Amino acid sequence: MKNYEKYTRQYFVPEGVTMDWMRKDRIEKAPIWCSVDLRDGNQALVIPMSLEEKLDFFKHLCVLGFREIEIGFPAASETEYQFCRTLIEQNLIPDDVTIQVLTQSREHIIAKTFEAIDGAKNAIVHLYNSTSVAQREQVFRKEKAEIVEIAKFGAELCKKYKAKAKGHIQFEYSPESFTGTEPEFAAEICNEVIKIWEPTPEDKVIINLPVTVSHSMPHVYAAQVEYMCKNLRDRENLIISLHPHNDRGCAVADSEMGLLAGGDRIEGTLFGNGERTGNVDIITLALNMFAQGVDPELDFSDLSSITEVYERVTGMHVYERQPYSGKLVFAAFSGSHQDAIAKGMKWREAHGGIWNVPYLPIDPSDVGRVYEADVIRINSQSGKGGIGYILETQYNHVLPPKMREVFGYHVKSISDHEHRELMPKEVYDIFVRDFVNLSEPLNVSKVSYRETDEIVEATLTVSYRGEERVMVASGNGSLNAVNNAIKQLLGKEYSLETYAQHALEERSSSRAASYVSITYQSRTYWGAGIDSDITTSSVKALVGAVNKMLADA
Repeated sequence: MKNYEKYTRQYFVPEGVTMDWMRKDRIEKAPIWCSVDLRDGNQALVIPMSLEEKLDFFKHLCVLGFREIEIGFPAASETEYQFCRTLIEQNLIPDDVTIQVLTQSREHIIAKTFEAIDGAKNAIVHLYNSTSVAQREQVFRKEKAEIVEIAKFGAELCKKYKAKAKGHIQFEYSPESFTGTEPEFAAEICNEVIKIWEPTPEDKVIINLPVTVSHSMPHVYAAQVEYMCKNLRDRENLIISLHPHNDRGCAVADSEMGLLAGGDRIEGTLFGNGERTGNVDIITLALNMFAQGVDPELDFSDLSSITEVYERVTGMHVYERQPYSGKLVFAAFSGSHQDAIAKGMKWREAHGGIWNVPYLPIDPSDVGRVYEADVIRINSQSGKGGIGYILETQYNHVLPPKMREVFGYHVKSISDHEHRELMPKEVYDIFVRDFVNLSEPLNVSKVSYRETDEIVEATLTVSYRGEERVMVASGNGSLNAVNNAIKQLLGKEYSLETYAQHALEERSSSRAASYVSITYQSRTYWGAGIDSDITTSSVKALVGAVNKMLADA
């Protein structure tokens, strides 16, 4: 590929880090979560949310369990300011929820920000300025000392306004473009801000380390986080916050490694919405913890409703393969996958215990998904296991293994011919249409039995190709006697190979399902019968198999 020579690393690998955190294999507890959907996510939308949509989304975030929510940049626009004032004046902020607002290090913006949050019980004022080499040289054209002064100026102003404010105000500082900043300079500028704000155990300062643009592999970012944790003053009175973007597709990995390296807090969005490739997807990050037995302390038990709210207010679409959230992430079209899942589910029903079903990292029902509708999906790639699983779990038909295979190939052929997925109801309709109670060209309308000395005599009223006849034959059982009568009528020497039956419902008056296979000239034919009488259902299944044979003649 051309032009690769013009690129080089834009990040800095810190010195003096041990990276001992790499020996950890999982995150042990949930971080502090801060949703930035209403600010970072909103500013990335083609059409930003209206006031009503932002209010709707804010309420939903509270229901999900977020206790810190960045609501916007109040000084940026009248809509942003009005949203903040509406939340406060209409008392829409729960007492245990803290709103967060963003501000640049400019006096009129800081003044407007504190005006916007006047009356809030709990608020975080998030101050930032850019610190990277590229921003210093190309955008601001300032030396390091001048960049430090910008941060100190804003920190001093925030402290002055906080002294006059009502309610509890917490401070947050971001060296924006942190990942493109020399680690020692990032620590220097943060320490100058910390010195001004004087954090205490009761009033901790948040230092946010944003992956404003992702430049490196995740372990490098985590090493930068470790460096900051070791070189910031008053570390015990700080909350180290991470804000990864997804330019390299590594936002989740950046977050996970950053937490292992010492991070305490995550700023992100639902489904990863954000500038360019987006922010870290909090749903994915939280459910990764959940899948390893860690309570994420957020409620994602109904992903479908979360998706509905998100798509409605943002106009965005959740990709079908989005981890955990996408419509197809629990779906199995592959026959081998379907078979393994079906067997795994049966094993779990019998044994219980820790979740360990093949191909399903978590139980779909834990996030509001339905096995039958979401897991086993039928197309030309599907297998007998998945198709049989649908018939069994949704319609109570437990097909014999060989019949399940025959029916599976039949359904796959239909899906392949029509070039589309088949819904469960369609699969069942195919089963009924092509296998159940088939009565053409042969039909048995009436049967009576007489039993003597373990021999059963059957008298049948049979219609075949428009002609009705009465046939009588004997056998060692009811079905055998009926089968012998049909063989006499047709003059064909086929053999009855398989007979299975079960109740369709769990009650005394339930219907019965029977399955019969016959073999004729080395070919096997299957039929199914359904009736309130078990013997009648078996006769219908036999007649269906014979009709399959006759159709093939």
